[in-house]
Amino acid sequence: MKIVMAGGTGFLGPHLAEALLRAGHHVTVLVRRPGKAALPAGVATQAWDGRTPGAWVECVASADAVINLAGESLSAGRWSARRKERIVTSRVDVTRLLVGAMTPHPRVLINASGVGFYGNVPDGEVREDRGPGSGFLSATCKAWEEEALRAQASGARVILLRLGVVLGESGGALGSIMLPFRFFAGGPIGSGRQWFPWIHREDVTGAVLFALERTTLTGPLNLAAPEQVTMDAFARTLGRVMRRPAWLRVPPVLLQILLGEMSSVVLQGQQAVPSKLLQLGYRFRHPRLEEALSDVLRKRDAADPG
Repeated sequence: MKIVMAGGTGFLGPHLAEALLRAGHHVTVLVRRPGKAALPAGVATQAWDGRTPGAWVECVASADAVINLAGESLSAGRWSARRKERIVTSRVDVTRLLVGAMTPHPRVLINASGVGFYGNVPDGEVREDRGPGSGFLSATCKAWEEEALRAQASGARVILLRLGVVLGESGGALGSIMLPFRFFAGGPIGSGRQWFPWIHREDVTGAVLFALERTTLTGPLNLAAPEQVTMDAFARTLGRVMRRPAWLRVPPVLLQILLGEMSSVVLQGQQAVPSKLLQLGYRFRHPRLEEALSDVLRKRDAADPG
């Protein structure tokens, strides 16, 4: 397939692009500075600014599939009114731009979203048929998905990747979570009772390849591992894998003071279940947390022995 990817230079993009190349696909990544994009050999690039039409439109219109991972980081700073606006527009406006360029050819749009769509769900399994929750993250994901679903009007099959916390050896949230553990000061964040949906980065790429091949698969897709854990369980497992204690709990009030509304990302959660992937027969490469963390840390140490 000829695949065009937006947001392809971040934590997920290069890893996914490499997997797509290995599977025999042709990959073009839309980038703001083509000469400076760190991408695997064999990946083509096309300049765009993420705001206005240009030569990239023909690239999208002639593709078989579009993968949209674009969106400003949620953890780049406190959620001021201006930051929240950028978080929303970097997702909704870019998706609108891509969908507008898809007519009439691309048959598939795989669009990122998040389990934050469901809001805070203290109890009970959360499957893909659950409606949106409340709060900023839920409203953002809902607006983001609505823009992506507009591609159905041109006949495209739309898959919405509701991502949990992605674990990988370079970048992502894990590095920040690990830091206090390195100094023997790690532990659960908040009450510890909140659910912590997670997924190994290799299973994100595996699920995307799986979704491309299953032509009947549409709509939301929970990208979370089968083993659901609370924040307490996650911290204990991380401490065990790192051979560090996990005793120093971070009080909710401290995070709320330091991070403001952004603290909801880690103080709230949901027991997201990958029901569609499991029903369709996807086999997780890293279904259990301890093995997944061990794999990530082994690769991290191999890449950076110091």
